[in-house]
Amino acid sequence: MKTAVVAAVAAAALAGCAPQSVPGTAVDSPRLDPTKVAGLAITTGDSGLKPGAPAPDRQAQNSDGGRIDQLATAAVADVEQYWGKRFPEVFDEDFAPVGRLVSYDSRGPNQRLCGTDTAGLVNAFYCSGEQDLVAWDRGELLPSLDDISVVAVLAHEIGHAVQFRLGVDGQTPTIVKEQQADCYTGNYFRWVAEGKSQRFQLSTGPGLNQILATLFAIRDSAGTSFDSAGAHGTAFDRVTAFQFGFAEEPKRCAEIDFAEIQRRSTQQAFGEADEDQGFGRGNIKVDDQQALADLRDSLAAAFPDVPVRFDASCRGTSPAAYCQGAVGVDLRALVGVSRIGDFAAFGAVASRYALAVQDAAGLPVEGLVAGQRTACLTGLWASTIVRGKGAALELSPGDLDEAVVELLSRNSLIAGDVRGQTIPSGFARVEAFREGFLTGSADTCATRFRPT
Repeated sequence: MKTAVVAAVAAAALAGCAPQSVPGTAVDSPRLDPTKVAGLAITTGDSGLKPGAPAPDRQAQNSDGGRIDQLATAAVADVEQYWGKRFPEVFDEDFAPVGRLVSYDSRGPNQRLCGTDTAGLVNAFYCSGEQDLVAWDRGELLPSLDDISVVAVLAHEIGHAVQFRLGVDGQTPTIVKEQQADCYTGNYFRWVAEGKSQRFQLSTGPGLNQILATLFAIRDSAGTSFDSAGAHGTAFDRVTAFQFGFAEEPKRCAEIDFAEIQRRSTQQAFGEADEDQGFGRGNIKVDDQQALADLRDSLAAAFPDVPVRFDASCRGTSPAAYCQGAVGVDLRALVGVSRIGDFAAFGAVASRYALAVQDAAGLPVEGLVAGQRTACLTGLWASTIVRGKGAALELSPGDLDEAVVELLSRNSLIAGDVRGQTIPSGFARVEAFREGFLTGSADTCATRFRPT
C-alpha cells in the first residue's frame, strides 16, 4: 500500500461515487449460503488419490516407474476422462487425449523437449501443435507438492490442451492462456468435488484451500504488469479464474479474453513512488500515525454515512476489534500481522470497521453470514483505494495477494464475525471478498450475504 500525495482531497474525490451504508432489505442479488462452496457442502475429509483407485491407462515416456510418475499419469488419465465426457457435451466435438506424456528429472541427464533443455527446469508444461505433449519434473517440482496440488498442476497443463483444441493459437497473450487454463482446472475439480471421479477425492474445505495456496505459490511476482510477456497473473487473479471454473461451465472459461482480464486485473507494475521504505517494496509502516490516519480517512470515504469511533480501549479480536460503534487497534499485534504485508494488517482493521457498518444498518454482526458480509465489505473498501481514485491510501502491486494469504489462513479476521469466527472454507472467504471488490456494491454485500 502507499499513501498518496492527494490525501487532503481524498474524501471529496470518493464521496461522489462511494457506496452508501449497507441496506437491510434484499434486492435482486441471490443469497450465498456461507455453509457451502459454490453450492456444494463444505467438507473436511481426505483429498488426493482414492484407496483402490483404478490404474491409469496412460504411460509416460522416460518414467522411472516411481510413485510420483504413477500419481502424475493417474492425474492425466482422470482429467482426460473428465474432458472426454464434458468436451463433446459443451463444445459439440470429441476430445482427443494428449499425444505424449514425458517425465524427466531436472537434476538428471538433459533432454530436449519442445526446444527446451530439461536440466535444471523445475516445471511442468504443455507443448501444442505436432508435439502435443505434457511433461513434468519428477525430480524436484512434483515431489515438493502434496498429492492434490500435483493433480492441480497437471489439470492446468491439460487445460492448455483444451484451449488449443478449441482454436487458441500462439498469438493469444500468455495471460489469457494461463487464466483460461486456471479456469478449466476449476471445471475439473468441481467434478471431483461432486464425487464423480473414479480416482481422486477432494474436500471443499482443506482440499480446495490447498489448491488455492498452490495458485498463490506460482503467481507472478508483485510489480509484474499483466500485459508483460509471459505473465500468468497475480494470486488474486488466478484464484478468480479458478473460481469462475469451479462455479460455472467450461464455456465461461473459453470466454476469457484479454479485454476481460484488462477490466478485472489487479496486476500492476511498480511506479516510481513505490520505493522500498524498509518493509519490502510496496509496503508501508503500519504503525505510522500518518498511515493510520490515511486508513481512517479511506474507510470514512468508503462508508460516508456511518459514524465510527476509534477507541484504544476496545479489545476482543486481534489485531483489531469492534465494540458497539467503535474500532480498537492493537498496534503491536498489527505490526505482527504486517509480516504477511501491509494490506493484511490494514484489511483486518477494515474488517472491524465493516462490522460497524453492518451494525449501523441493523444487521447481525455475529455468525457465519456476518463473516461473509464482512469479507465482502472489506473487498468493497479495497475497491475504493485502487490507484487513480484519489484515495489517501492506495493499493500497491501485490496487496491483493496479501489478502489471499490472510483469507486462506485458519484465523482470517478479514472474513471473521465480531468474535473472529470465520467461514469454514478459504474458497468461500476469497469468493466473498472478491464479490465486494469486483462489484464495489454495498447492496450486493447486504443481499448476497443476508440472514435467512
